Amino acid sequence: MSAANRPRAAAIALAAALDVVLVLAFAALGRGQHGRAETLAGLWQTAWPFLAGLAIVWLAALVWRAPTAVLRSGLPVWIGTVALGMLLRVIFTDGGAALPFVLVATASLGIALVGWRLVAALIRRARRR
Repeated sequence: MSAANRPRAAAIALAAALDVVLVLAFAALGRGQHGRAETLAGLWQTAWPFLAGLAIVWLAALVWRAPTAVLRSGLPVWIGTVALGMLLRVIFTDGGAALPFVLVATASLGIALVGWRLVAALIRRARRR
């Protein structure tokens, strides 16, 4: 990748921060839907497996090389965050992975983590015209 095509540090940081915020929003909304106490500790308990999965995918898939790419980064971030998040949740927390939760998490995180990248791609395309 040429220096001209590399994403800037600010763009990488923004993409990573947006992914983190969206995972936190997913956890907060889920807790709210189930009437769980809205505390930072509770939010952390729900979110950390998915945040850890997100971090692992960012490293393993080299997402920083093309953080806004839908296929190159968005799909691995989505699938990896869900898969690793569920695995860590089952192994290290008292949370389960019932099929309805897996389906809702997969859909919600897909819309969020791939969705913002799709919007960014559409904006880039519109700006080029």
